[in-house]
Amino acid sequence: MPNQLKRFAILAPLIAIVVIALSACATSPTPTAVPPAATTAPTAAPTTAPTAAPTTAPTTAPAATSTTAPTVAPTAAPTTAPAATVSDWTKLGFPTVLASQNITPGTAATITAGPFTVNVPADAFSAPVKFEILTGDLARFLANAPANEQPVLDFAFKVVNTQTNQLVGKFDKPVTFTAKSSDITAQSAYYNIASDGAYAANATGMQAQAGELTHPIAGAAAGWVITSPEPTAASGKIALLLPESKTARYETQDRPNFEKELTRLCPKCQVLYSNANQDANTQLSQAEAALTNGAQVLVLDPVDSAAAAEIADKAAAQGVPVIAYDRLILNSTGVNYYISFDNQKVGILQAQSLVDRLNAMGKTNPTIVMINGAPTNNNAKLFKQGAHSIFDPLVKAGKLTIGKEYDTPDWSPDQAQTEMQQALTALSNKIDGVYAANDGTAGGAIAAMKAAGLSPLPPITGQDAELAAIQRILNGQQYMTVYKAIQPEAYAAAQLAYDLLTKTPVPAALTNSQTVNNGKMDVPSILLTPVAVTQANIKDTVVKDGFWSVQQICTTQYADVCKAAGLQ
Repeated sequence: MPNQLKRFAILAPLIAIVVIALSACATSPTPTAVPPAATTAPTAAPTTAPTAAPTTAPTTAPAATSTTAPTVAPTAAPTTAPAATVSDWTKLGFPTVLASQNITPGTAATITAGPFTVNVPADAFSAPVKFEILTGDLARFLANAPANEQPVLDFAFKVVNTQTNQLVGKFDKPVTFTAKSSDITAQSAYYNIASDGAYAANATGMQAQAGELTHPIAGAAAGWVITSPEPTAASGKIALLLPESKTARYETQDRPNFEKELTRLCPKCQVLYSNANQDANTQLSQAEAALTNGAQVLVLDPVDSAAAAEIADKAAAQGVPVIAYDRLILNSTGVNYYISFDNQKVGILQAQSLVDRLNAMGKTNPTIVMINGAPTNNNAKLFKQGAHSIFDPLVKAGKLTIGKEYDTPDWSPDQAQTEMQQALTALSNKIDGVYAANDGTAGGAIAAMKAAGLSPLPPITGQDAELAAIQRILNGQQYMTVYKAIQPEAYAAAQLAYDLLTKTPVPAALTNSQTVNNGKMDVPSILLTPVAVTQANIKDTVVKDGFWSVQQICTTQYADVCKAAGLQ
């Protein structure tokens, strides 16, 4: 994913091509005011931005019938937002997809929708993506808009990673014009590329200099210039409140990835970080301290999904937006967004993987033990529901027995080990498989089974793709884990926090209109796709995505199993 973000700026000049194509297709209702555009760009039109392109908006804008301008163009964008903003996607005609195409890395693509033609270079993306064009019709605005009205060039596109369903990038800020009797003068341009935030300097037909975007539309002869003022460097405080450290992912993945992406987006922003160490009261105190210290956005992964409602309510009372990160905050109207994974699907993946493995081993009516997560955690509830949706019909049909089932306080590996010891005693060590809700509880259960002398170990599930779990899968001690691409989750949370901090409208396409009800409201939600990982696909999942490197996984102790799995 990081390669996608770095390389996404390649698309910047393509936007210029699209806008040029739009302008070329525009026609005027009064030929003396704006002559019909040629169907092709003038032969004299430069293929790159003229070397004499101004670094600020020109003081005069040439009329379409002359090389000099009779109308004075503003030197800066207006201080007020245009009447139609990107947040009003319905008015702008979004999210109707005019063109959609899957693109495989290493292949070029041409995507056409009406007047739009976008040429995607072969090396633009490092993962399979879907490129979608979403837009309105500029020609309609130019032909029908009365004088002094503000029509909108509502071109937009988005790019989604087809493996993770994660939004890679977007161009969704409308460009606003003022229609006059004799010319079309650019008043302002609002632009954003989510994954980069800047255009490539000296790109074809476009220059980025001194913080300004200067773009001659349809060639220099047309004399239309879009300028964008240098953005004010954002600053502010964003609180990141994580629940615990017993699960390795929070300190090794979530925190560093969130901080890295926010620093890229906002170098002057400050992250107020706290870890509650699995104590809901501590997390409440940490949230109150963050608000007292001036936090303008809270990114909260709750210890207790119900107790966290008090935090969200306190933040809302102070006008501070809240992002429920990874776990939903229940029974509060103070939650602005929820970003996580399809957590019922996590449980389904775990349970189905275990059932498939037991079937492959020839087990009939196998006995399993279920070690669920913390009862105070909403995700644990969803994992459990998903797992039971697979197990319960088999139990009813006499094809599976759940010998023992536990809810594990605090997701504690030590508690999971104790639970597994109790199950082994109660079932006289006759256990065919173990459903463990995450890798930490799986580790505790494995320790108990090894201490009891079980060999070989029965198949056991997990979640989070922890390094220790990947190594256990390689040496046959754990059957599977669920990989949740935490980096894109953390990156998306950082982008969302930054947008809320800067009051940038968040496009509806980011959530694809998904919501999750928290008991008080339908929370706009970004739900990513989890992936089941076994020994067979470690290389194509966690290694390919850079979640763990071969060097990290394949230490001396695991050299032989890594070689057998094709990792070395």
